[in-house]
Amino acid sequence: MTTGMPAAGSGVRATWSHWVDEAVRPRLRIIRLMPSGGVGPVVLLAVLNIVLGLLPVAFVVATSVLVGEVPAAVAGGVGSEAWDRLIAVFLLAAAVFLLTQLLTPVNNAVGQRMRRRVDSALRDEAMALMLRPVGIGPLEDQRTLDELSEAVRAFDREWGTPGQACVGMLGLVARYTRLLVLVVVIGSTVGWPAALAVAAAVLAFRYGQRGGLRKYSRVWREVVGKQREVAYLHGVTMTDAAAKEIRVFGLSGWLADRYVAAWEAVRDPYERARRRVYLAPYLVLTALGLLLAGGSTVHAAQLAATGRVSLTALALGVQAIVLAISLGGYYPEADTSTQYAMLALTALRRLRDRLGELDGEQPPPGRAEVPAGTPSTALAFDRVGFHYPGSDRAVLDGVDLELPAGLCTAVVGVNGAGKTTLVKLLGRLYEPTSGAVRADGVDIAEFDPVLWRRRIGVIFQDFVRYELTAAENIALGAPHVPVDRAVVLRVAERAGIADALLALPGGLDTPLSRAYPGGTDLSGGQWQRIAIARALYALEAGATVLVLDEPTAALDVRAEVAFFDRFVELTRGVTSLLISHRFSSVRRADHIVVLDGGRVVERGSHDELVAADGRYARLFALQAERFARGLDVEADDVPDGTREVNR
Repeated sequence: MTTGMPAAGSGVRATWSHWVDEAVRPRLRIIRLMPSGGVGPVVLLAVLNIVLGLLPVAFVVATSVLVGEVPAAVAGGVGSEAWDRLIAVFLLAAAVFLLTQLLTPVNNAVGQRMRRRVDSALRDEAMALMLRPVGIGPLEDQRTLDELSEAVRAFDREWGTPGQACVGMLGLVARYTRLLVLVVVIGSTVGWPAALAVAAAVLAFRYGQRGGLRKYSRVWREVVGKQREVAYLHGVTMTDAAAKEIRVFGLSGWLADRYVAAWEAVRDPYERARRRVYLAPYLVLTALGLLLAGGSTVHAAQLAATGRVSLTALALGVQAIVLAISLGGYYPEADTSTQYAMLALTALRRLRDRLGELDGEQPPPGRAEVPAGTPSTALAFDRVGFHYPGSDRAVLDGVDLELPAGLCTAVVGVNGAGKTTLVKLLGRLYEPTSGAVRADGVDIAEFDPVLWRRRIGVIFQDFVRYELTAAENIALGAPHVPVDRAVVLRVAERAGIADALLALPGGLDTPLSRAYPGGTDLSGGQWQRIAIARALYALEAGATVLVLDEPTAALDVRAEVAFFDRFVELTRGVTSLLISHRFSSVRRADHIVVLDGGRVVERGSHDELVAADGRYARLFALQAERFARGLDVEADDVPDGTREVNR
């Protein structure tokens, strides 16, 4: 008759399997990392650790013999054979001590070299993993971010790196070599029962220390999301990113309270885990260790008192017991580094698996060359549908849109209509949920994404302000070609920023950040012109498509008008996509599309859409009426409640 109760063996197997997953496999991963540190350093470090493990034992033996030789040397006096033996043993002990002091820094230097090599290899792997996806979806996936945060956190500090764990793992060779030899010494002098008792005490201490650290570190993964919040709040409050708003809005107190709350959410689980893991278990283990070590020491004293062992054997046995017990404590070179490195390596493995899952949800990236002159006829969104990962709301719903080659197509619509999503799909930052984006009839997913992106010059609404020189900021539009300073200056002139850059202390070589010597910052409008110049540089380097997502949002109205007066000249013969909520800008486009609810609801030229008296005409009339009243301000400066075009 069987019952529903699980077999007793199943619980043992589950516990064993859990221990193997937590303690054994991660250590094997660390060992498999070692060759990336170089075979030479690994072998040299292993040999050095064996020697350094034996030298303290040799010192104990030498000093014990020294103690045993003292009575005879004193009795024989200076110049006697016993005195000469005493001097020889003393010199031997001094040589062992000196050799230990010489080899320790050599061991540290080799270890540091190995650590840097291993960590460099893993940094490259983590970077390659995050650059592998074609799009940016994984960078917005919470599971991916958690694993990435845990994997790379080790590289942001000096302790607990995988490279240091490799060095620490080899450091265990010294520790356990020493323990093994000491147990043999104790067994030979005091007796094997005492040797086994000391070995049991050391291993019990090590189980409490190392096993406790493993249990304690589990909390790390439980709070990794909160740790990201702590890091974010620290960055917000300690950098200039939000310094103006923090002071103007009086956010200092609020942010401090939020930071404290997030930090306590991280700290409190650690405090509870520390008490649970280290308090009661350590009281028990300490009592056991004292009993075993104390009993062994008392036994050695009894043997000496009854004459069963010599003074030398007593000194050797007691010193060996004390030295062995010291091996039951915390190993600074190995314990923390191996434990947290194991967490980092496990997270790196999970990151690799997660990215593999996300890759499996997308078609494999194409590898086809992009034909010269693409697009020669048109770019087309062919019944494109899209929703962001983790959301069922369709941002685009069967969009049919054609961008004729060599012409400018403008897309307008209210916020959330899907305008910027079109840009992301065109740049293959995301793949359509349905339908396809085609260039001259060919699905762009068939092209090599790197080669396809070289055909696109883009100005994102949230363009990046790189803390680099002015010339580098512009030349990043085409990093695959050598920097041409003449072209940099030419596109800067076309974007209307050349004079301002040349007037800087270092001209085009001025760092655009006050955080660097000789650096400076630019106004929002000047930064916008840098972004425009960056896109124009891409065109000069061979891009055939220009995408402008709110390209003049940071310019005042007059500067915007001046820019678009030159826009036709700047983009002549270029297939361009213009996204803007300012109708004074889009009216110059060859073709205008109105997007609403993820669908194309109107299309045509400015005059055709105004004549149709539809949604475009109403939005255009609202903006024209406002400017007619003399409200010469930017639309972004108008409160949301009165800004109909973005409502």
